[in-house]
Amino acid sequence: MKKILIVMAIFMGLSAFKSDKPAYRIFNQEGKKVKYKKLLEAAKDADVVFFGELHNNPICHWLQFELTKDIYTEKNGAIVLGAEMFEADNQLILNEYLAGNISKKSFEKEARLWPNYETDYKPLVEFAKDSSLTFVATNVPRRYASVVYKKGFEGLEELSAEAKSYFAPMPIEYDPELKGYKDMLEQMELMGHGNENFPKAQAIKDATMGYSIAEFAETGKTFIHYNGTYHSNNFEGTLWYLNKYKPGLKIITIASVEQSEIEDLDEESLNLADFILVVTETMTKTN
Repeated sequence: MKKILIVMAIFMGLSAFKSDKPAYRIFNQEGKKVKYKKLLEAAKDADVVFFGELHNNPICHWLQFELTKDIYTEKNGAIVLGAEMFEADNQLILNEYLAGNISKKSFEKEARLWPNYETDYKPLVEFAKDSSLTFVATNVPRRYASVVYKKGFEGLEELSAEAKSYFAPMPIEYDPELKGYKDMLEQMELMGHGNENFPKAQAIKDATMGYSIAEFAETGKTFIHYNGTYHSNNFEGTLWYLNKYKPGLKIITIASVEQSEIEDLDEESLNLADFILVVTETMTKTN
């Protein structure tokens, strides 16, 4: 009888396992499944953590918030936040809101917030406000990325000194052979929209974000940066510029991908980052 009960327990356990529907898995760059605890341990000891997200994926945003809170606890509050979603010329109004100098209504009306701010980024900003944290608006104002798309980096030279204070110092170093930029140009050419300035417009974003992070990264604190996973995949993009502006930092990267099955990491995502967050592709989307 005892043996029968054991067999039944095993069967029920296996049945429960089969019926389980996990929303995500975390892998290391070699494709080995890892626990969240391992990610947290690596992140809390880093100078900079890049959380590469899928902008409309709620699991990415949920895990960003959870990881931020946990690193904050582990580091006794010694963290700095920064995000692609806030442009450098909005730093003043962001600072004013975090300091309590202006109302939430004024901040949300006047800052150029993304459509999914309310659900996906507001929790991070409010956490920063409640915890008296620095939150850096790292990205270049989009109008200047548009200048680069139209005129190349040379177009930036025509701007005023005040305008130039909102992006990385000139001249902008650029390597067209970096995989991200090369792939982007090839894809655009396949679509019949080939323009060598297109990846350069991405590069000015990467350069500015890298420069912004370099200015605030400091010993003893962990800078957590939220960005589209493209900007930090393959240890390129913003990382490439950050390593130029401030070499020697201990950097941890998290990439995000969607897969139809999440029990194993697809081969194409190997070595994409230090940690790869895999989310089921049927996950609901935010705005």
